[in-house]
Amino acid sequence: MDPNKTLYENLGGAEGVRALVEAFYPKVQKNELLSPLFPEDITPVMEKQYMFLSQFFGGPSLYSDANGHPMMRARHLPFPVTEERAQAWLSCMYEALKEMDIPETVVDVTIQRLSGPAHHFINTPS
Repeated sequence: MDPNKTLYENLGGAEGVRALVEAFYPKVQKNELLSPLFPEDITPVMEKQYMFLSQFFGGPSLYSDANGHPMMRARHLPFPVTEERAQAWLSCMYEALKEMDIPETVVDVTIQRLSGPAHHFINTPS
C-alpha cells in the first residue's frame, strides 16, 4: 500500500472501485443472509455503492453530490442488520477484494476501514 495515496487510489481509482462493486454484488446476491435485503434489480444499488465507496475511500464526493449527506446508519435502519449479516457483508467484500490484483495490505486496510461502519449498522439482535 502506498501511504502517499488515498485508499481510493490504492484500489485503482474509479476503475478499481467499479471492479470491486461488480465483484461484490454477485456474492451478496448468492448469500442466503444478505440476498433477501436487496432488490431483484441490483443495478441502482450497485451505482449508489460505487458512488459511496468512491467518496468513503478518499475519491470524489460522488455520493454526496448526488444524494446529499450519506447518513448511512439512517439509510440502513429499515433493514434488519444483525451481527451475522454484518459479518457476511464483510466476507463478501473480502472475497471480492481478493479477486482483484491489489496488494494484501490494501485488502487488509480496506476491510478494516469497512468494519466500523458494517458493525455500526447493526440494528437487530441475532
